Amino acid sequence: MVEIILIRHAQASFGAADYDVLSELGHQQARALGRVLKRQGVEPDAVFTGAQRRHRETFEGLAEGLGLDPAPVAVHEGLNEYDFKALLDARFADTARPEGTDTDRRTHFRVLRETVLEWQRDAIADPPERWAEFTARVHAARDAMIGHGAARVLAVSSGGAIAQMVADTLETPPAQMIGMQLQMKNCAVTRLIAGRTTVYLHGFNETPHIDAETAPRLLTYS
Repeated sequence: MVEIILIRHAQASFGAADYDVLSELGHQQARALGRVLKRQGVEPDAVFTGAQRRHRETFEGLAEGLGLDPAPVAVHEGLNEYDFKALLDARFADTARPEGTDTDRRTHFRVLRETVLEWQRDAIADPPERWAEFTARVHAARDAMIGHGAARVLAVSSGGAIAQMVADTLETPPAQMIGMQLQMKNCAVTRLIAGRTTVYLHGFNETPHIDAETAPRLLTYS
């Protein structure tokens, strides 16, 4: 049996020139989750991250809370998020984006959901990657973690990649992926258990580092 503990990155920098940087709150979220995982007795045998900066910075905070060396990490690009900015650019190449797409969270995620559904149908010309390519690399990342030889793998990724991994595991219709992605919290924990022939969902979108007292400060979605 292999346990895979998937962690969505901490709060990034929505609306900034470079989204791929944790906010100060994001660093706090990562350290807080690391401390709770340590109290739970989580001791990973292997660590994977995507290749994006927000993945690395999230793991550095987790490692601080867990008391781990942040250096020995396997980087797998299958854990990277799809390029949502380039995907939006491709969809709106010949027309104006709805007002607020890049500045208002509610508008942004509504438009992103519509865009992903079109992407899944191959209805967007010249996307940064095809839907089939995205799902294939996410599946490859899951297989790499299962086949690594470790009994417990900790992985830092992004909402879209984690949601697709869960959708793949549950064999849901493609549209379920974006629904799961948009409800995923920053630093949320999702757990998979891989047996000899089957992978099972063991937990989804958990935030053990957040309670009623800390939720107003630590609970974020982007």
